Amino acid sequence: MDLRTRLAFLGCVLFLDLVSNVSGNFVFPVEHKFKGKERSLSAFKAHDVRRHRRILSAVDLELGGNGLPSETGLYYARIGIGSPPTDYFVQVDTGSDILWVNCIGCEKCPKKSTLGIELTLYDPKSSTTSKMITCDQDFCTSTYDGQLPGCRPELLCQYNVVYGDGSATAGYFVKDTLHLNKVTGNLKTGSTNGSVIFGCGAKQSGELGTSSEALDGILGFGQANSSMLSQLASAGKVKKEFAHCLDTNNGGGIFAIGEVVSPRVNTTPLIPKQAHYNVVMKAIEVGGDFLNLPSDVFDTSDGKGTIIDSGTTLAYLPNAVYESLMDKVTAQQPGLKLHTVEDQFSCFEFTRNVDDGFPVVKFHFDKSLTLTVYPHEYLFQIREDVWCIGWQDSGMQSKDGKDMTLLGDMVLSNKLVLYDLENEAIGWTEYNCSTSIKVKDESGAVYSVGAHNLSSASTLRIGRILTFLLLPIAMVLLLVL
Repeated sequence: MDLRTRLAFLGCVLFLDLVSNVSGNFVFPVEHKFKGKERSLSAFKAHDVRRHRRILSAVDLELGGNGLPSETGLYYARIGIGSPPTDYFVQVDTGSDILWVNCIGCEKCPKKSTLGIELTLYDPKSSTTSKMITCDQDFCTSTYDGQLPGCRPELLCQYNVVYGDGSATAGYFVKDTLHLNKVTGNLKTGSTNGSVIFGCGAKQSGELGTSSEALDGILGFGQANSSMLSQLASAGKVKKEFAHCLDTNNGGGIFAIGEVVSPRVNTTPLIPKQAHYNVVMKAIEVGGDFLNLPSDVFDTSDGKGTIIDSGTTLAYLPNAVYESLMDKVTAQQPGLKLHTVEDQFSCFEFTRNVDDGFPVVKFHFDKSLTLTVYPHEYLFQIREDVWCIGWQDSGMQSKDGKDMTLLGDMVLSNKLVLYDLENEAIGWTEYNCSTSIKVKDESGAVYSVGAHNLSSASTLRIGRILTFLLLPIAMVLLLVL
């Protein structure tokens, strides 16, 4: 399946039968989806398969969980919606755009979850601040590049998101108050809110309606105008910039929306007019030697290129890159005996320090930006003295996606990753994700935002917290305006 097919696409259909301003710095709690649960290795790969099919002023998100394949793999946040506010648990996703939650009267919506959370259906009638979005309103016409055929003022603006695995969510758009935690000083927050347009899920199908690890919805952090980030940015309330730092050493990490002033981060340009965070890779270095690869392996044409995606657990490489890299990685241990676990992972026994026995891998990008991945990051331990290799062959996962490079949490962890959408750039720097970063609001004030542990905090905080927007960790979001 081609990565394009696996990426989520947003289509609008008009179902005739379905009938504030933000200011300050904000925070909301986020939790790892599989926190505290034992997961098989194949479950992480299955998650990545589904994830790839879905790939579609500052804010601080508290995070929890751990991005290691041997521990956890997904993250979700708790947000408040409505007046009075009700809590909802949503998956944080940089690969899709809209925020949607399951709504009252939803067809085939999950009723319970094995994640230890209580699922809640949103009811627009129970909120005094909710407003229906009709098909003739600006949000609807701009989202779908014009007014829909058959639109009448009384008809609601519908959405229909279809994922490559066959799952789908359909419903209508609603405007209501989103409640966040505002950054008020160094490592301090207060309550605030703002109006956001989001999807009210009326029907779910496939994995979204049947998964036992169900959530109330998805919070998309993609680049489209319909995303929560874009809405707040277009209102002049936040900068269109966010960053995350995933901590595999202690769990949790940092996730923030806004201008990060410390640490300084070098960037590489994003490829324009792409649905996802696509970049130009120039070369791959293993143990100080550059891989000798076909000249077209780093092309950015259709079906090729490199995507940065913190919602993916592992890292996927085109076959030519994968085989060459694996040969170099294992060359330092000529007696290494690889065996296959769960029919897909190459594993081996090793009693010494893996950082002493295996080479460092470096990815080189446009504008001289380098992403360094250490052995202890691309190798993960499944039991004492048994390690598995996190590099995966894109061609073994999907015939159509065989030429795509997809870099997930495995290589992004323990780095501050910055998404600067205003300047169409992305970058990273190695960082201690259990510490703090500094963000600047519109007044010029600079605040420290630190890592948190959601599971050890109050009921408003679940799992290990990271202070800026993190995907693979339990999180809380802080917004600095």
